[in-house]
Amino acid sequence: MKKELLIASALVSTLGVASVAQAVTATMAGSMKVGAEFESDDGLGTDNNQVLDQSNFNISLSETTDGGTTISTSFEIVDEGTVAADDDNAIKLTFTDGSALELLNAGNAAGTHAAAVPGAGGEQGIAGTSDNNAPTGIDFAAGSTALGVEWHSAADFLADGLKVSASYSTDSGIAKSATVRTENSWGVGATYVTSAGDTTLTISGGIADSENATSGTQATNDKGGFNVGVVAVTGDLTIGVGYGDGDSHDYEGANIEIDGSVTKAGIKYVTGDLTMALGMTNGEAKDGSFGTAGTTDDSIDETSASVTYAVASGVSAVIGYTTVDAQNNGSSITDSGSSWYIGASMSF
Repeated sequence: MKKELLIASALVSTLGVASVAQAVTATMAGSMKVGAEFESDDGLGTDNNQVLDQSNFNISLSETTDGGTTISTSFEIVDEGTVAADDDNAIKLTFTDGSALELLNAGNAAGTHAAAVPGAGGEQGIAGTSDNNAPTGIDFAAGSTALGVEWHSAADFLADGLKVSASYSTDSGIAKSATVRTENSWGVGATYVTSAGDTTLTISGGIADSENATSGTQATNDKGGFNVGVVAVTGDLTIGVGYGDGDSHDYEGANIEIDGSVTKAGIKYVTGDLTMALGMTNGEAKDGSFGTAGTTDDSIDETSASVTYAVASGVSAVIGYTTVDAQNNGSSITDSGSSWYIGASMSF
């Protein structure tokens, strides 16, 4: 309870210094994507297609106090067949020295500094199965709860080009249940930007750990791990690679613990109005019931490519292709195959 009160006190005391105002400054952005996807599932031996109609609308709110502290937050409405509101957004305080503090729904600092590895555009893909627990994101081990804070340093922290973050979160104190949940978490992350001739290098990474809670058998390892990555930009060419390793958990009718790793690599080249991109993901995991270290192998190998054409300001057309080879417990599963996508997007 003390931890929750400290977080609430920090929020109230900071907001209390602001002058009374009628309304904050609001900005908006959004996009609309419409396209057709064609899937060929190797396991099912059948082809299918669907029209994807996706839209999102984002509102950002911001105001600055008389003391120079900027208070900001945002929310998003996403429509991908079912309208949903994304309310997992922190209240962010940005101070005059460039440092910042996020309060509530702050996330994990290890995930904040995960490398932005280039990847293909488009909405193509083969639907995954809940039985395959191979990770696909390098920050898969970075857990957090809603009652969290995250601090961000100003630019050039201790050295030119360096930024760091640290986070901590805790749960609401509710009673344990049969389904695993994150009880508390911490994370640290850093990003360093430097130049080598005409190339700009961004080196980033983070470490995260947490404690899980369940009323039943405990996992042999709590959720946690690390990620590292490097992205190089030379003119119109961007190349990146990232790696993540750690432990996680999932729920498939019973609590499942996962020991996994994932490697991502990608390349993007812009020439005039054309953007060509290629991305590759290799995820591996051993999973098993809580209390038993995993012995069975899950894996996913995915290669995606796309060509995007800027038709006009804010309007683009994209053609994308993906091929997926997935295995569960060492055997091929139906979620392997290939997929095409052709569509357009309009953004503002």
